[in-house]
Amino acid sequence: MSALPQGTEMLHLAVLHSRKLCVYSVSGTLGNVEHGNQYQIKLMYEHNLQRTACNMTYGSFGGVKGRDLICIQSVDGMLMVFEQESYAFGRFLPGSLLPGPLAYSSRTDSFITVSSCHQVESYKYQVLAFATDADKRQETEQQKHGSGKRLVVDWTLNIGEQAIDICIVSFIQSASSVFVLGERNFFCLKDNGQIQFMKKLDYSPSCFLPYCSVSEGTINTLIGNHNNMLHIYQDVTLKWATQLPHVPVAVRVGCLHDLKGVIVTLSDDGHLQCSYLGTDPSLFQAPKVESRELNYDELDMELKELQKVIKNVNKSQDVWPLTEREDDLKVSAMVSPNFDSVSQATDVEVGADLVPSVTVKVTLKNRVALQKIKLSIYVQPPLVLTGDQFTFEFMAPEMTRTVGFSVYLKGSYSPPELEGNAVVSYSRPTERNPDGIPRVSQCKFRLPLKLVCLPGQPSKTASHKLTIDTNKSPVSLLSLFPGFAKQSEDDQVNVMGFRFLGGSQVTLLASKTSQRYRIQSEQFEDLWLITNELIIRLQEYFEKQGIKDFTCSFSGSVPLEEYFELIDHHFELRINGEKLEELLSERAVQFRAIQRRLLTRFKDKTPAPLQHLDTLLDGTYKQVIALADAVEENQDNLFQSFTRLKSATHLVILLIGLWQKLSADQIAILEAAFLPLQQDTQELGWEETVDAALSHLLKTCLSKSSKEQALNLNSQLGIPKDTSQLKKHITLFCDRLAKGGRLCLSTDAAAPQTMVMPGGCATIPESDLEGRSIDQDSSELFTNHKHLMVETPVPEVSPLQGVTE
Repeated sequence: MSALPQGTEMLHLAVLHSRKLCVYSVSGTLGNVEHGNQYQIKLMYEHNLQRTACNMTYGSFGGVKGRDLICIQSVDGMLMVFEQESYAFGRFLPGSLLPGPLAYSSRTDSFITVSSCHQVESYKYQVLAFATDADKRQETEQQKHGSGKRLVVDWTLNIGEQAIDICIVSFIQSASSVFVLGERNFFCLKDNGQIQFMKKLDYSPSCFLPYCSVSEGTINTLIGNHNNMLHIYQDVTLKWATQLPHVPVAVRVGCLHDLKGVIVTLSDDGHLQCSYLGTDPSLFQAPKVESRELNYDELDMELKELQKVIKNVNKSQDVWPLTEREDDLKVSAMVSPNFDSVSQATDVEVGADLVPSVTVKVTLKNRVALQKIKLSIYVQPPLVLTGDQFTFEFMAPEMTRTVGFSVYLKGSYSPPELEGNAVVSYSRPTERNPDGIPRVSQCKFRLPLKLVCLPGQPSKTASHKLTIDTNKSPVSLLSLFPGFAKQSEDDQVNVMGFRFLGGSQVTLLASKTSQRYRIQSEQFEDLWLITNELIIRLQEYFEKQGIKDFTCSFSGSVPLEEYFELIDHHFELRINGEKLEELLSERAVQFRAIQRRLLTRFKDKTPAPLQHLDTLLDGTYKQVIALADAVEENQDNLFQSFTRLKSATHLVILLIGLWQKLSADQIAILEAAFLPLQQDTQELGWEETVDAALSHLLKTCLSKSSKEQALNLNSQLGIPKDTSQLKKHITLFCDRLAKGGRLCLSTDAAAPQTMVMPGGCATIPESDLEGRSIDQDSSELFTNHKHLMVETPVPEVSPLQGVTE
């Protein structure tokens, strides 16, 4: 759009359409209300274009006085000049392929554009006016003999990239500048084509606007980019950068309601925003009041009354809501007992098995008005959700909202937990804080085992076995796991097989004569889910029977060797990831160096042999792609290894808790020490984090002497050279627990404990100065880890006493 006078002093509006040019008159009416003045537009005349228009510019072409002419550039590179209601002439730009931005310089009376050859070109208006008419572009015999002038460019400048916009700035009458915004650079040219300065941009610009500067001899420029940022430059110096809520496609500076320097930006979806830089402007002017003498006695009385009001309000109402009032929002989750009729599982990596999905419904019921409610759902990978974020702007009092989503298994391995968590963050508005006080509520839900597991064939042999002891008679597995076995005649099922969707098998056996259950599998980490599910279902079964003294125990040796194998495998993948990333970085540097060599050869005016640089470039490119694929594959393997390590860690924590009969608080300390991370990264990994946590416990609540308490731990965490120190600390940790150590976080935990510990316990080798080995002290307890069968006198029967398979 452009504004121009049509032979009068009034301001008119020119609007360019693809096939039409319309000129409107703008008239204003004073407003009588706070909405302001009203403006109306009226069509004066229009031109129907024979060619599709691209852009336009206007000005006093040829030095005419009192009126403006319009120049339109078509898509095929033709300049069409209009003089009010009449069409003047049209000229084709030489060598035009794609149209570029167009601007008019009144000082030199020339049009400036950027051609498809990435050149800034300037054409004099007089040359355009006297050149060959575009309607007679075909050469005739008369033109061959010299009739008509050829269109000649005034000056050119190669900028090497496509231009986004051009702007002519002439704040000083004696000089004018041509600003060109490229795809990666910003140019300032003199009106004769010489470069004044240029600025290389580190982002992709979208629009720009040069405007006058407060400093003499400099020009400020607003540049918007596709990162929702607006940068302000003074010549080539960045003076300010600010964040925008959208990508600006046009920017202008104006004056609105006597507020100067308002930045007006237009987004790609049509949103207009007016903003300013700096502090909030003061739009309110306080009226002048007559000065009067102050009565200090009245002020003292008023102050005392206000203090009484404040004191009474503080007694009756708190600014912050009471923490006991947890009934502001009640969150509940319900897992459907049946699978979805149509599975929502998409893009799964399980194999031939049909992956089911189950629906979970989360209900929010509030007592008071709440706002900015955001519900987030979390499950352990490889479990995925069909929806994990739900937002509600406002909930009226006594309102109920229910959202539903489906959960299914995506990967070919088992999740470390079947427990999900629904977290709700919201704001509760009060009289003193209308914006609301932020609060959080959460609710946990448990997913069914059949979501990740199917009935399988029991196996008599397995590489890994463990036995759980109880103090009650064995329960039929059919009662504990309905749906995983066919009902027999005597309703006593003492062996049951499970097959995870990933393919691994787990067998559960219940003794008919003793109070024991055995879980066995070919993979150590797969024992966790079935073991945990067995204990939970046994506790629920006896609670329904009214039995409250049911307990489980574990009397075997802690399976540290199998646990250490998973730790070594996870650590090996981390080391491989670092090596692959370093090798990828080296190949990338080599690839860029070869590119520079080839570019130098291609730019050389005298051709020279490539000396197999093209072959080397192709080989290096293939190596970079192969290394990138290897890094991605290693990251996937590392993620799976970390998930399996978390499952094994949960199992070790469970066995230690049953072995030492730890309380819930002590198990929480164990989980905080062994499971400190939800995600494993190269910067902060599981090994160094767990090693630091165990070292802290061993020098505080599990310390043997004051010498150990005086040791200083390393404050910086980094990837270790190997896992030997971590495995020693885990072994020593179990050794200290076996000899009477007590886990606690109280302030007196640092004091030496007066407990009887049979045998000697070696000092933790916290530093290189104290490298005494602890293998001798811990070898007595953890000798045979390969077979997890309980070392109690049980007759050698298959494979547990009283079990018939």
